[in-house]
Amino acid sequence: MFEAEPFRVERGEDERDGGGAGVDKTFREFDPHQVLLLPPSLDDWLPADHLARFVADLVDEHLDLSRIYAAYREGRGAPPYDPRLMVRLLVYGYATGVRSSRAIERACTDIVAFRWLAAGSAPDYRAIARFRRRHLAALANLFLQALALCQAAGMVKLGRVALDGTKLRANASKRKAMSYARLTEKEKILAQEVSELLAAAEETDRAEDAKYGKDRRGDELPDALARRESRLAKLREARQALEDQARAEAGAKAAEKARERGEDEDTVAERAAQAAERATPKPKAQRNFTDPESKIMLTGDGSFQQCYNAQAVVDAEHQVIVATDLNDCAADVANLIPLTEQAVANTGQVPKAVLADAGYCSAANLATAAELTQRQGTEFYIATGRRRHGEPASIAPRGPIPKNATAKQRMARKLTTKTGQAAYARRKVIVEPVFGQMSILQDAKRLLLRGLYGAKGEWFLLAACHNLRKLHRHLGSAGLAGLRTA
Repeated sequence: MFEAEPFRVERGEDERDGGGAGVDKTFREFDPHQVLLLPPSLDDWLPADHLARFVADLVDEHLDLSRIYAAYREGRGAPPYDPRLMVRLLVYGYATGVRSSRAIERACTDIVAFRWLAAGSAPDYRAIARFRRRHLAALANLFLQALALCQAAGMVKLGRVALDGTKLRANASKRKAMSYARLTEKEKILAQEVSELLAAAEETDRAEDAKYGKDRRGDELPDALARRESRLAKLREARQALEDQARAEAGAKAAEKARERGEDEDTVAERAAQAAERATPKPKAQRNFTDPESKIMLTGDGSFQQCYNAQAVVDAEHQVIVATDLNDCAADVANLIPLTEQAVANTGQVPKAVLADAGYCSAANLATAAELTQRQGTEFYIATGRRRHGEPASIAPRGPIPKNATAKQRMARKLTTKTGQAAYARRKVIVEPVFGQMSILQDAKRLLLRGLYGAKGEWFLLAACHNLRKLHRHLGSAGLAGLRTA
């Protein structure tokens, strides 16, 4: 704040004779105990084009928070934190990889950008976690608002879009999962142990009644018995859930087959009930005790972990996510058509080309893709098989396509043409860098919230913050003011 007065450091006696390392050098004045005449302003500590300023302007002027405000209907009690403050912290935190509620609380003290966004406040981590959980649906809706802002900035062209999935680790350890076969075995062992402990407890009660009389309270369970009973209850709950899931899946499958045979609804219901009654879980079917809705999935590093499967459709122009979803199914194949339709619904535009790898290839998907090509003009380039790294592309066969060629054969032939090869070659550089950027910049390798609802809401918020980072970089120093004049 004031012009620094230089001062000199003189060499000591032991340095003048050449034995020391000191030299005549002028340093800037440094006084840690200097008292400031005027109070410092946090506003002077952030550059004009800082991401935190962009987030503040975004939350205060552009985002619709009416769904969050509408949730506050009770006038009693202590006043809560302003939703604008909380959304500022969450959006900036999720955009920069500070996602834990405890980490955000610490950042409000330690990091200038968070202190500036919170205007000096420091919400307790419990308040941050409750706000995120309570308004998760509204926060997930920010994805559509962020996408609309990207469209207004001219960042979404929907020429080529690429679809891919990534496995996000759930907030659960695979060591906390147990297979149906082991559940059944462990349940029998624990039931026997509980029976033996109950018998021992009753014998102890009889002995104490004889010694002290029956007026003494003796209904407290021994610690070992309490632990085993709670574990037994969890095992039974997990086993029941696996059995219910097996019955539901068997019934749905039987009903689908009955409808395909043209049977009436009464017969369909009867077939479904019979299949559900006979169904039993597979011995290796697993259920996790920490996050039961997560599933064991193969990750990119070759290991099996408790995960959710996140999907994203990315526009080629600026790597903006135009459609996204998250589910508990490891296979990608069921996401092709729904996410293509979601991209159209989200943007109001029809993509010219959709690129997808072999995980999305199926007879049903190829047939529906052909219908969409005829109806709306979207060309699909879907790999029909995996090709090893460095393996040369197949040579396109000459001559007309055989009339009896299957949909898979037609797609394979399409990808061997020059147009098909050039189009599909862009898939990796469109969508895969997005997952890499989110993993590094937003720490989006692991989810914090448990359950399918929490995991999906958190992923949508991460996708929204990715798009907002792209928007901030695209607008540059003009910020959202440049969007208003665009």
